[in-house]
Amino acid sequence: MHPESPLIPRDVPFVSTVFRTIQTPIPVPACIPLLKGLASCEPRSMGGQPPIIWDRAKDFSIWDAHGNRWIDFSSGVLVTNAGHAAEEIVRSLKDQIDHGLLHSYCFPNQARIDLVRKLRSLVPPPLEKVFLLTTGAESTECALKLARTYGRRVDGDRKIVMVSFQNAFHGRTLGAQLMGGIPALKEWIGHRDPGFVQVPFPDGWRNTDTDFSAFEESLAEQGISAETVCGVITETYQGGMACFTPKSYMQALRKWCDTHNALLILDEVQAGFGRTGTFWGFEHYEIVPDMICLGKGITSSLPLSAVIGRKDVMDLYGPGEMTSTHSANPLACRAALGSIERIEKENLVRQAAALGEILHDTLNAMQERHAKVIGAVMGKGLVAGVMFTRAGTKDPGPGVASAVVQRCVEKGVMLFAPVGPGGGTIKINPPLCISEEALREGLEVFEEALTEVEGNRD
Repeated sequence: MHPESPLIPRDVPFVSTVFRTIQTPIPVPACIPLLKGLASCEPRSMGGQPPIIWDRAKDFSIWDAHGNRWIDFSSGVLVTNAGHAAEEIVRSLKDQIDHGLLHSYCFPNQARIDLVRKLRSLVPPPLEKVFLLTTGAESTECALKLARTYGRRVDGDRKIVMVSFQNAFHGRTLGAQLMGGIPALKEWIGHRDPGFVQVPFPDGWRNTDTDFSAFEESLAEQGISAETVCGVITETYQGGMACFTPKSYMQALRKWCDTHNALLILDEVQAGFGRTGTFWGFEHYEIVPDMICLGKGITSSLPLSAVIGRKDVMDLYGPGEMTSTHSANPLACRAALGSIERIEKENLVRQAAALGEILHDTLNAMQERHAKVIGAVMGKGLVAGVMFTRAGTKDPGPGVASAVVQRCVEKGVMLFAPVGPGGGTIKINPPLCISEEALREGLEVFEEALTEVEGNRD
């Protein structure tokens, strides 16, 4: 659970640079009644983020209504890959609105036709069929349903076990939480299902055993026969810490799934659309999964998700048996096409790879200077997980992480609340269109905030 930020304005040093402006106390005093009113109308679960009311955003900048401006290191939780309010997206949305079609349920529309064709052109075989949905959790739920349906076709009710990884996050719907690997999410719903099992995630840091034999050993220890597994799902990188699986491990997993006729599903909701320095995150592993789940960066704006998979899997359900009310909403489809247009036109995948080297080199050097509080830095491209730990241990350090986020926001760099095990990881993931100058300035602010927090602890 994210700690709730106190709604007490703090006098902070004013900031004025090319990319940042802070000219009020934080949170802004005039916003306090609005924030309290919001809290009175919404569940507590909607709290926990820095108490800033966003007013507008463009590319990698965010403004409030009081003249403050932030460098965005959040991408609105990894959504705005092509940047906030990219011209290509805005133009596409305006054209669709002017055209006069805002919804068509499962009746075909031209935007849907254009998007599924475009997405299919971007994936390697045997990925072929594209199913558009609304949220990332909806896409992983769909993958779960397809995997179990596939397993039952292969071996009746015996082949229904879904394997995932400890600390994995696949969404907040019931099936997604059961399939995920965060114990607290299962405890809250008070239910465990023997058809879902987790194995250790080979992050190479908290879990140093990265050999694939550990996967097989864990299943054996839990009494799971390989022949009962219908599918294995993993985030392309584990979102809470931005940890990648070793390539050799993932290639061995691909072979294991082939041997045992289980589907390999890659949750690309965070990793897709250039975030990791390749268009698809799974390209780092030099494998092709049987299904991929997409969301977040697919539109850089509106709610849309997708499952792309093998034809024999995606066609398991007949007409009208696998649908979604807002699937392929024409506005969302046009937003996705506009986002992909900018990513391709401005070579943002290549830019993410180049700027990613700066991001990770800088953070790794920072980790050496602040080894007492930073245990590790993970990620690729323009996603990084900075893992804060208690001195001399690998235990999460949520207090320092939360304090660093607060200081960064007060200094004009926008971050979302810490995530990962124990709430000890700060994710840094700016829009792919960020300039090198803004990236470097934001990282300087990050270390400045970290130094201040460390100093207050001594």
